[in-house]
Amino acid sequence: MGLLHQYRRRLLVWAILFLPLLAFSDHLYASADDHKTSAQFKLLVLGDSLSAGYGLAQHQGWVSLLQNLWNHDEVKIDVINAAISGETTDGGLARLPRLLQQHSPTHVLIELGGNDGLQGHAVQKTKANLDTMVTMAKQTGATVFIQDMEIPTNYGRRYTQMFADAFDSVAKENDITLIPFFLQDIALDPALMQKDGIHPNAEAQPVIAEFMKQQLTPLIVK
Repeated sequence: MGLLHQYRRRLLVWAILFLPLLAFSDHLYASADDHKTSAQFKLLVLGDSLSAGYGLAQHQGWVSLLQNLWNHDEVKIDVINAAISGETTDGGLARLPRLLQQHSPTHVLIELGGNDGLQGHAVQKTKANLDTMVTMAKQTGATVFIQDMEIPTNYGRRYTQMFADAFDSVAKENDITLIPFFLQDIALDPALMQKDGIHPNAEAQPVIAEFMKQQLTPLIVK
């Protein structure tokens, strides 16, 4: 059995056993008061446990580490982490209006949809939610990026393909950038994963932060 297949199987088991518990978590890593800075750009990260730093201290997560990397750049980019564990596109859509009003981001990264797939949500509903969030953020003048997602193949080839295609479609139809799935390689290395076999560990976070910096910086600082 390949390592990626093993990861996907563990992902499915984790979703079934633990996701309902995590869905009750709701916290922001940053408030508006924390981000009253003179940064030229402001990135809002709307995500799930992969961006919320599940199982880690706040300062260990890739979003915080990305902020540290950008703090040393000439052009300042401020990051607001609005990711919470267990979040779905339904939850993200419900929270986004307040977040946009509260933080007035110049850029928005939507890292959602994985939990929709793990819970077997209708792909059409997930795509519709993503489309609405993109439109909503664009209407404020923000530039939007969407994070690609992967789910186990246990739901069957048709559902898995539909799920994967949804992110490509959202990106193309809304003319926005699709950011590659940041666990594509990390999930294959047990040394970079937590004991649950699902979430990246502290050692993986700097790798993700550097990857995301390389992906996002040219898109934000033009």
